[in-house]
Amino acid sequence: MPHFIPHPPAMAIPRRMSAAVALALLAMPLGACNERSAAPVERAALVHTELAQPRNSQATATLSGEVQARFRADLSFRVSGRVLARLVDVGAHVNAGDLLARLDPAEQQADFDAAAAGAAAAAAQLRVAQTTFDRQSSLLSNGFTTRVAYDQAQEQLRTAQSTLESAKAEVARARETLDDTELRARAPGVITARSLELGQVVQAAQSVFTLAQDGERDAVFDVPESMFFDDVERGRVSLALISDSGVTAAGYLREISPAVDPKSSTVRVKVAIQTPPPEMTLGSAIAGTARIKPAAEITLPWTALTAVGSRPAVWIVDPKTNTASLKPVTIGAYEAGAVMIKEGLEPGDRVVVDGGKLLSSGQPVRYGEDRS
Repeated sequence: MPHFIPHPPAMAIPRRMSAAVALALLAMPLGACNERSAAPVERAALVHTELAQPRNSQATATLSGEVQARFRADLSFRVSGRVLARLVDVGAHVNAGDLLARLDPAEQQADFDAAAAGAAAAAAQLRVAQTTFDRQSSLLSNGFTTRVAYDQAQEQLRTAQSTLESAKAEVARARETLDDTELRARAPGVITARSLELGQVVQAAQSVFTLAQDGERDAVFDVPESMFFDDVERGRVSLALISDSGVTAAGYLREISPAVDPKSSTVRVKVAIQTPPPEMTLGSAIAGTARIKPAAEITLPWTALTAVGSRPAVWIVDPKTNTASLKPVTIGAYEAGAVMIKEGLEPGDRVVVDGGKLLSSGQPVRYGEDRS
């Protein structure tokens, strides 16, 4: 008869203990997952930098202009009429009092003749009135006339005198009008413009000639609004003819227009020419070169320039955290391969000059030696 050896009974695991083991087993893989899903550390971007250092820059500006007279006058007739003669043309040099043009004087001559006739009649009336008054005065002193007749003669004499004075004034006015049919130069100079032809009917005060007076000369430039010509060093400008650079002269800023031309966005600048050579004639094309006053500006490669919104900006590196941030700047000028920073940077700021295209604000960076 076989013997059965009974197995020992399985050890019973308490319910509380089994639950704890199960939770521990579940927690192990979850912890491993959390370790694998942790955010990776952001890598520092490699960039090239420069320290912002102000440099005294002195630039020159050269523009072309035209030689003009300091004083110009538009000449016109003071009366209307048909042009009978034109005696000068553009480019002619005239002296004060020279006859430039003449109108048909027929109408003005008729007015003058009528005024002269009126003056002659008034003079005859005055002689009659004077004779009458003298006779009445003599009769009154001898008692052969009345006081009333004497007073009437005296009144007629005064009226005749006033009439003659008025007639003389009319003759003078008619003579002046007749003289106005001739246009004469009132100062020596050069005729630079003409707008009348023989037989043309011109109106009073209509400009027919432009006279550039002799004497001082200006070089006139239309300067772009963006150029600060008021910063010219000591206000001096070097001048030279474009057709012959050997003909030179010195000049100084005399006048800067306060208004900007709305069509060309330029400012009219006048430079007084000191002792202009004879070759610098009116209308000559001239080049003016001016030195701009030195200004302490920060020069950076154009690769450092980016934008924040619509404003120019550069990336700078915080020396404490080695993180990048954008800083808006103001551009003073552009040069070949470089930009002049007028405002926005301080001396010693570390500026990213290469490698900033993919940077984001707050991103850590690393850099080597500064670029020279």
